[in-house]
Amino acid sequence: MTYEVVIIGGGAAGLSAALMLTRARRSVLVVDGAEPRNAPAAHMHNYLSRDGFSPLELLKHGRAEVEGYGGEIVHDQVRGVTKTDEGFAVELGERTVHAQRLLFATGLVDEVPENLRDRWGRDVFGCPYCHGYEVRDQKLVVFGEEMKVALVRQWSDDVTHVPSVDSVEVEDDRLVAVISDGKRVPADALVYSAPMKPRDEFLLALGAETEETMVGRFVRTDAKGRTSVPGVYAAGNVTDPAAIVIVAAAQGAQAAGMINMDLLGLLPAG
Repeated sequence: MTYEVVIIGGGAAGLSAALMLTRARRSVLVVDGAEPRNAPAAHMHNYLSRDGFSPLELLKHGRAEVEGYGGEIVHDQVRGVTKTDEGFAVELGERTVHAQRLLFATGLVDEVPENLRDRWGRDVFGCPYCHGYEVRDQKLVVFGEEMKVALVRQWSDDVTHVPSVDSVEVEDDRLVAVISDGKRVPADALVYSAPMKPRDEFLLALGAETEETMVGRFVRTDAKGRTSVPGVYAAGNVTDPAAIVIVAAAQGAQAAGMINMDLLGLLPAG
């Protein structure tokens, strides 16, 4: 099966791109591994007209919109991606599909320690823009860069920076304290800067160039999502770790517009 565009990743960036491309009457396959980064969060924020909406509900509506315009979405895992004379071959679980263009919207993984995973996206989180308002004026503990303390103080005057997080105390399904270097620090929420690992293995295998960021090396793209590999695009957290949901969706739409122009042969080189 050959598609004009195969999108790997069915989150906000991937579905937004798929929506634009299907409305442009392109044949599109979205391969969704069903592992959204924000799945632990009950609500998402800063998405105009959808503030407080469930991130999983957003994806549900997005899938329905894409399929309504003829896009195909499969829940599968990508096993390999290779360059061919006609474009690209994408090996899935039980079949191989072909694409003229690829968009990677595979996101990233927050490498959260085992002892914090049950609280992640609730009262332990990494993005104060996403969760800070919900814990405003409470006791907040920050682990990570000291510069983040100044940011977190926008939501509360009671902010403590800690050098480590050994464990947390929970009562009645609510965080009550952080243990740091053996000391108990009362806390209603913990802002934890977890290491981030982009899901970029196949991008790197194709030869995509990377660049150093404040949080590690990420695949380099131009303003419209083009990587250094002709015909290969990337959008969302796989290339931009700071992209919140609405930004990732916008990046997907931008990449889709560029892909469409690319298929028409209207893009300048570079």
